[in-house]
Amino acid sequence: MAPAAAGLVLIVEDEPAIADIQRLYLTREGYDVVVATTGEDALDLVRARRPVAVVLDVGLPGIDGVEVLRRLRSDGDNTPVLVVTARDEEVDRVLGLEMGADDYVTKPFSPRELVARVRAVLRRGQRSERTDELAAGTVVMRPDERRVIVDGAETELTPTEFELLEALLRHPGHVVTRHELLTDVWRDTSAVTTRTVDVHVAQLRAKLGDALVIRTVRGVGYGIDR
Repeated sequence: MAPAAAGLVLIVEDEPAIADIQRLYLTREGYDVVVATTGEDALDLVRARRPVAVVLDVGLPGIDGVEVLRRLRSDGDNTPVLVVTARDEEVDRVLGLEMGADDYVTKPFSPRELVARVRAVLRRGQRSERTDELAAGTVVMRPDERRVIVDGAETELTPTEFELLEALLRHPGHVVTRHELLTDVWRDTSAVTTRTVDVHVAQLRAKLGDALVIRTVRGVGYGIDR
């Protein structure tokens, strides 16, 4: 069972039956839960309540889930976001990841899987016990402080982007395979694909710019130079 102070999770879902199931399983695990049924309400609640995570349905009326996510990230809000999509809507999953989602689940899904995914994205946001400083190019990472400094200025990363960068920085001069990155960052390799890695690497490159070159080794994975 999750600790008593597990935190507040925002569910953004316009179908009451689905929202009720999500709320039931998350509250059983010790999370406080608030529900929004529209994108507009979701944005207001994120700003007002500061949840530890957001479970965001893509198919919302009005402002859809992808637009909600885009606005959050544009505002510099790096709250962990788990997007929920229809089983056959790969374009929604990819677009959600490109907008900065940390993970996704597809409908229909097991409520237990949802809880496990929420736990996983929250683990990525926890401070590391390692106190060593990692650096490459003009990027400096301090894992224990959850800080990344690029060209002398602090840069905000999502929890998933942070763990992905850390995995690469810990292996300078080596190629880290996509499977290794899935294992290190997402843990459950059966639930995500290598496409997920590729999308998050693209997001990381966009944020780091010329400060750090992440090399692609076709068909294998990624690496950074010493």
